[in-house]
Amino acid sequence: MSHEAYSALLAFGIVLLIGPTSIRLLRVLKFGQSIRQDGPSTHLRKAGTPTMGGLMILLGASLSTLILAPRTLDVAWVLFLTLGFGAIGLADDYIIVALRRPLGLRARHKLMLQALLSALLGLYAATTPQLGTTVAIPFTSSQLDLGIVGYPLFAIFIMLCASNAVNLTDGLDGLAAGTTAIAFATYSIIAAFFGRHDLAVAASALAGACIGFSWFNCHPANVIMGDTGSLALGAALGSLAILTKTEFLLVIIGGVFVIEALSVIIQVTYFKLTGGKRVFRMSPIHHHFELSGWQEPKVVTRFWILGLVFSVLGLLALFQF
Repeated sequence: MSHEAYSALLAFGIVLLIGPTSIRLLRVLKFGQSIRQDGPSTHLRKAGTPTMGGLMILLGASLSTLILAPRTLDVAWVLFLTLGFGAIGLADDYIIVALRRPLGLRARHKLMLQALLSALLGLYAATTPQLGTTVAIPFTSSQLDLGIVGYPLFAIFIMLCASNAVNLTDGLDGLAAGTTAIAFATYSIIAAFFGRHDLAVAASALAGACIGFSWFNCHPANVIMGDTGSLALGAALGSLAILTKTEFLLVIIGGVFVIEALSVIIQVTYFKLTGGKRVFRMSPIHHHFELSGWQEPKVVTRFWILGLVFSVLGLLALFQF
């Protein structure tokens, strides 16, 4: 059995093992999720569900990676960005649930911290000969050189988009955990294809941790990952895309996250331009389908299917050229 498989299984086992105790602890600390009053009425019963469960994912994925992945600088960068964005999310969650300040960290402070961490990764990639400042265009053999200044800015854009798109996706039981697990499994295949077994093991650990978390996060959820998990997972995806030089491919593989983010952008823009009219019943778009009559598990399952389709398209785009 390959190290990638062992890594996924170990991360899965760790999360499964620590899950019950972690959930009890979060309940004792009264770190419960608050629910939007303007959201679907079926979500009101989720109020008080333990949040910050992303810590379980981070612990499982980090331990498995540290134990089984080769000690390379790129693996260290994946862990650094994942844990760094996780820390930002943890601070945000803590302010909301423990200090009872609904807005959490100020948006500009979150973005500044995210941009700073992302810029460090961008500078590393731009100044590392094996990585460089070029980006590949999917479905073509073309490459675009962004230069020593442009690439770090591009990396910031990729990281902020990925982390916040996954954050927007985390609105239904099992949705973010399942779709990110699919994306990480896909990136494990991609990394192995490029001979980057260090990153393949790290991606497998993240996939296994997400699957383990889904055991407790499936409908009806016993725990919610919170920004602690969603920002970290998005950052992990972004860093894997940058370190495997498949930045644009992430747009395809993460198609579900792109759709979720675009639905919010479209909704907000249209609302402002028309003085209060809406394109969707509610955004992100998974709530639109809920309010259209789909049961939560149906929305989640169909988004998982879309995630698989997008991942296959991404692999086809990669292997074709």
